Amino acid sequence: GQRLDMNELTQRLALAGYQRTGTVMEPGEYAVRGGILDLFPPGRSNPVRLDFFGDTLEQMKAFDPETQRTGRIVQRLTLMPVSEVAFGATAEKLFRRGYVALFGAAISGDQLYEAVSAGQRYPGVEHWLPLFHERLETLFDYAPEAPLSFDHLAEEAVAERLALIEDHYKARVEGLEALKFGAPPYKPVPPSRLFFTPQEWADTLQGRLVRQLSPFEQAAPVGAAAARSIGGRTGRNFAAERSAENLNLFEVAARHVHTLQGQGKHVIVAAFTPGARERLAALLGDNKLGTARKVDSYAEAVTMPREVTALGVLGVEQGFETPHLAVIGEQDILGDRLVRPRRKARRAADVITEATSLAIGDFVVHADHGIGRFDGLTTITALAAPHDCLEISYAGGDKLYLPVENIELLSRYGAADGLVQLDRLGGAVWQTRKARLKQRLREIAGELIKIAALRQLRQAPAIEPPQRELEEFVARFPYDETEDQAASIHNVLDDLASGKPMDRLVCGDVGFGKTEVALRAAFTVALAGLQVAVVVPTTLLARQHLATFAHRFKGLPVRVAQASRLVVGKELNAVKAGLRDGSIDIVVGTHALLGKSIEFNRLGLVIVDEEQHFGVAHKERLKQMREDVHVLTLTATP
Repeated sequence: GQRLDMNELTQRLALAGYQRTGTVMEPGEYAVRGGILDLFPPGRSNPVRLDFFGDTLEQMKAFDPETQRTGRIVQRLTLMPVSEVAFGATAEKLFRRGYVALFGAAISGDQLYEAVSAGQRYPGVEHWLPLFHERLETLFDYAPEAPLSFDHLAEEAVAERLALIEDHYKARVEGLEALKFGAPPYKPVPPSRLFFTPQEWADTLQGRLVRQLSPFEQAAPVGAAAARSIGGRTGRNFAAERSAENLNLFEVAARHVHTLQGQGKHVIVAAFTPGARERLAALLGDNKLGTARKVDSYAEAVTMPREVTALGVLGVEQGFETPHLAVIGEQDILGDRLVRPRRKARRAADVITEATSLAIGDFVVHADHGIGRFDGLTTITALAAPHDCLEISYAGGDKLYLPVENIELLSRYGAADGLVQLDRLGGAVWQTRKARLKQRLREIAGELIKIAALRQLRQAPAIEPPQRELEEFVARFPYDETEDQAASIHNVLDDLASGKPMDRLVCGDVGFGKTEVALRAAFTVALAGLQVAVVVPTTLLARQHLATFAHRFKGLPVRVAQASRLVVGKELNAVKAGLRDGSIDIVVGTHALLGKSIEFNRLGLVIVDEEQHFGVAHKERLKQMREDVHVLTLTATP
């Protein structure tokens, strides 16, 4: 309901460096369509759609730049400038005056000068930033009294950076870049207009409180007040204990904490995240750490009694010790944490995200009107305002003009040959097809509900993992769980504890962590005294899973074995006997595990990897197993 002049807002956006486009896709863009203003302010994850009625702003909603679909309502919007470069008549006048003073009168074809004079933004215009302002301010202008801290390499880094800037300037002045790369000649601004000179840098530091940090013991530099040593050294790393089979890593770490406290030191155990801090607190607490308390600051940690261990969130890769303080890092205890980059979720291939992805003649499906043919983009004037629309042809020569902001109503048609039957606008054929499909979906849903209801009537052992042992097992996982991975693990463990037979499918691309979900489930079941069968379609996959399971269960009272065509003779007979008498807890194998000669003593969980690669007979055998035991299926092929 806020009153806001839309024309004035668009003028302000232009002065702030925003570029007007047909469809907003990138930060710094805006588009106007009638009473709709789309804009993408820097710093936001998604653009915003402003809906005006006259001069009244009715609502603001975030929207997806790929699908153009609106989402949640935005209550407050802060508009940040796109660039440090100032725009408008005053800034353009300053630029022209400074440009002529530096480089002489502009010549015809000078794209930079012509673009700025026309009020347009030139790519890379920030290189001429000083010409748009009377003077450039620095961080020191905003924090004149702030003390400064530099590490021992800062002085060398500043000198190298200033030398590099000077080299680049000389190369551009001499035209070397145009000679080497074919780039057009470029008129550079002198470095003294953009950066500190060595003398200006020295003058800026003069009279300020400057601290220089060094990892080495050394005398105070000339002119410095004093040098202070905190007596620091690298802390203990538990790599040897991590590789030892018969040592409890967390008990050793707890003893080391007590040793440090006995030396009169405050001890801080530092984790990278609050979740990792919770895990370390539980693991160390179960192994005689003693009193520990979570802290949020250094001051809080050093004011506690020395016999109390502080647990903090601090991103240190390696711990250290001083005469009065010891910091033990998460990586010192658990080893390096490997962080996998998150992959962007894929969208369905048939979703149309922008009009430019369509070619004239493509067949499309409208959610309400059915199959039509895309005939191109056209501009329609409605209510005295132009609107960009997609022109879609239907049977009988009917036309539908769909505004580009409603493109999410379209999807691609599966076939592209000339035998496609177009629907008729307003006809009943499309609606009839949709109704039949909905009825078929209801029937399929009914069958699924019936199957699920029958499973709910069956009983299975309720299995819950021992928390202390599970935490230690989880600590062996050298990655941070993704959100989806953590959710899958939580759901699987809930299924095992429900008292009903689990039949869960975990679907994910290769390398997304499905095996870890299976490992947590197998650990839970094996420590409950039941057997686990891991069934895979190939011997290669069986060998890989065997190596993974054997490594993760090393040192635990769990026996892992393999049953495939690679295991023959006495060894295979021993595996069968171990499964029969219960001495083998986890077996990894191919379809040989589904044979009648394999008997389990107390089978509790079947893990099936890539079930779609098994034959009909093997799938029927798997269906029989589902009646009595928990089943977890892994696949990368939905």
